[in-house]
Amino acid sequence: MIPDRPRPAAPGAADKFDDEHYPAYTMGRAADLLGATQGFLRSLDEAGLITPQRSAGGHRRYSRHQLRIAARVRALVDEGTAIDAACRIVSLEDQLHEARQQNSRSQPAD
Repeated sequence: MIPDRPRPAAPGAADKFDDEHYPAYTMGRAADLLGATQGFLRSLDEAGLITPQRSAGGHRRYSRHQLRIAARVRALVDEGTAIDAACRIVSLEDQLHEARQQNSRSQPAD
């Protein structure tokens, strides 16, 4: 009998720990981290604000980046904002932030 050899890690496997876009969280774990329901996360998907990746079995998987977006929506909803309005606010804030970054990159240096 040949002893089992340890399998080498996939190239860049350790990088997944630092990748904020790696879909590491199941829907249940994501909901627990946010203090929200799974229905809340499904509503963000339905609104088109975040689109989680799917596992081979079809289960939603969320990244840290997506959870930060969901947390921003959750904070607005907790303050009384309707979920569809909160999704729109977060989307517009992100668009404004990106436009400001592009604008500052295109400004000539003094």
